[in-house]
Amino acid sequence: MDDLSHSHAHASRFLLLIVLSLFCLQSRAGTASSVLFLDSPTHQYLRSHPANDINGGSASMSAMEVGAAVSVLLGFVPPATLSADSSYKLNRILMPNPFDRPRNVFMLQVGLSEDFPIMDDNDGTFFGKTIKNKVVWGSDNVQIEIPDEGEIAIFSLDGSDADSNADITIREINEFASWLGGIYAGNDEESLNGNLTISLPSGLKMNLQMSKKIDKEFVKNLISLVHKFWRAMEMHQDMFGSTRNVSKLLSGHFHGFKALQEEYGSKSLVQQAKELFLTTLSRIFDSLQARQKGEIVGVILFSQAHIAVPEKVLDVTFTSQLSPRWLEEAETSYNSTVTAEVALVRRILAWITGIILLISTVTGIYLLMNMPLTRDTLLYSNVKLD
Repeated sequence: MDDLSHSHAHASRFLLLIVLSLFCLQSRAGTASSVLFLDSPTHQYLRSHPANDINGGSASMSAMEVGAAVSVLLGFVPPATLSADSSYKLNRILMPNPFDRPRNVFMLQVGLSEDFPIMDDNDGTFFGKTIKNKVVWGSDNVQIEIPDEGEIAIFSLDGSDADSNADITIREINEFASWLGGIYAGNDEESLNGNLTISLPSGLKMNLQMSKKIDKEFVKNLISLVHKFWRAMEMHQDMFGSTRNVSKLLSGHFHGFKALQEEYGSKSLVQQAKELFLTTLSRIFDSLQARQKGEIVGVILFSQAHIAVPEKVLDVTFTSQLSPRWLEEAETSYNSTVTAEVALVRRILAWITGIILLISTVTGIYLLMNMPLTRDTLLYSNVKLD
């Protein structure tokens, strides 16, 4: 009996261990990817009090649901394959007014290393009104369906950058530090071996040594992101500043945390780097807000390395249905053909009728001119002559 009791005890402990392991794995997978929606400070496009519990099952979203939310924010209808449950999730995030959409979205994917803290309660304070949810990745990606290619302008921050392979300069670091209210101090004006010091919103000061390769690479990635953003704004200034009724999508990636986290682990420097990145991102979003007069929403995707995230996360597709303009042109062409056929038939009938009348008139005149002048017995048959 004792052996049997011991066996049951070992089996119970084994089952408990399996359950705890599965729970830990599920918890880890559930928080491995997250999405942060950034609302406009002057226009309310997102709900005020949605379910913001990132660990709660009701706050999870799939990649298809994130893409559907972006499509609605751009002013388009969500996919027809969207389920009722997914529509309910979108309704808890987006404002219900379909005539008040920003039609401008800034979307950025942030790649993180394993065990990197993705989001906490203080991350939303950098941007004001935010909504954060966890993202459950499958085989699908963030697909945005657009009815017509001419109804959207897409700007990518992942294009070729002339300075992506070149080293950063002291001038660029000074401009970046001044933009964020920091300072760069170096002993040599030619070699890049000084210290970059930036005051963070938390009150801490972050020191990055340019003599260290990892620190220098992280600063380079931040400066490259800022340069690509401003370059996109300069190249498409007419589009972003025009009143043309077209949606605009600005998207890109940032992978500057992986090497930094692998070098320093979970030290305070990594947390400060995250705060510096969010500060830079908030400055970029503020610039977009000013340029678009508040009519823009940000969507930030955070994903860790151990999650099977598709290489091409954002996929913009154009549906094959005809636009209203094409339908109008086809209908107009069809009506023009029918009108031409009817006019031809009527013209032929008119000519035939005219020819018959002409022949009848000529024949009648000819017969009248050749009538005899004698009394016609038929006309005067009932006339009594004196």
